[in-house]
Amino acid sequence: MIIATDRRPSGGAMGAPLGAPAPISSRPPPVRITGLHKSFGNLEVLKGVSLTAARGEVVTIIGGSGSGKSTLLRCVNLLENPTRGEIAIDGELVRLKSDGAGGLVPADRAQVQRIRTRLAMVFQSFNLWQHRTLIQNVTEVPIHVLNVPKDEARATAEALLKRVGLYEKRDTYPAYLSGGQQQRAAIARALAIQPEVMLFDEPTSALDPELVGEVLAVIRDLAAEGRTMILVTHEMKFAREVASRIVFLHAGLVEEEGPPAALFGDPKSERLKRFIRSIH
Repeated sequence: MIIATDRRPSGGAMGAPLGAPAPISSRPPPVRITGLHKSFGNLEVLKGVSLTAARGEVVTIIGGSGSGKSTLLRCVNLLENPTRGEIAIDGELVRLKSDGAGGLVPADRAQVQRIRTRLAMVFQSFNLWQHRTLIQNVTEVPIHVLNVPKDEARATAEALLKRVGLYEKRDTYPAYLSGGQQQRAAIARALAIQPEVMLFDEPTSALDPELVGEVLAVIRDLAAEGRTMILVTHEMKFAREVASRIVFLHAGLVEEEGPPAALFGDPKSERLKRFIRSIH
């Protein structure tokens, strides 16, 4: 069993008032994964992955099909339950218990819901509510989950839709938008909960080539803000541009990691060398 300890400081040093935010340097990392395993039946997809995303860092995960990239991201957001290992979000260790069949399940559903308000995930397939307009998509969670007043939620949503270039489409339903517009709307929806960490799972893989650039431009702007992000992508040029650190997964393990210049310019692993050759 994993026992949770919320280690967020209750007061600052040097006489800081109780409840004052801790200095960034002293706060725990937004995401820390230790020895994570995930199996689907007899298939072990993750085989002991450890990964930390520091505050303001853009961690980009690359690797071939079946390497475990998307599964890892889904475990971070607790959309998949790990088989073994630990996940800590902003220093709070997720409480997990045995499911009686060799795996783990959340021990505290309220904790899971609370932790999910610190994370926002953008999926491959947009996952917008098709029966709601863009403005309704972006305001839904703030109003009905986070209890944000409607006027405040709408003002925030309009600002976010302006930011991603979709303000004029705010009353449009997703079916009437291009894939690139839908993905930009999905990013606005993710930002509406003011997450500590943004998770992107192959955000351009479902797009036509001519629409990829508009989505990458929005993500590039977010990276420039110093947001903490974990990004799974097959866009290697983009990964090299925006990442603070690249993590190369192979067969469910971290094969190599480091700054983009080192991994792409001087890879140590033979598997990574072959992977880089295969994408050129």
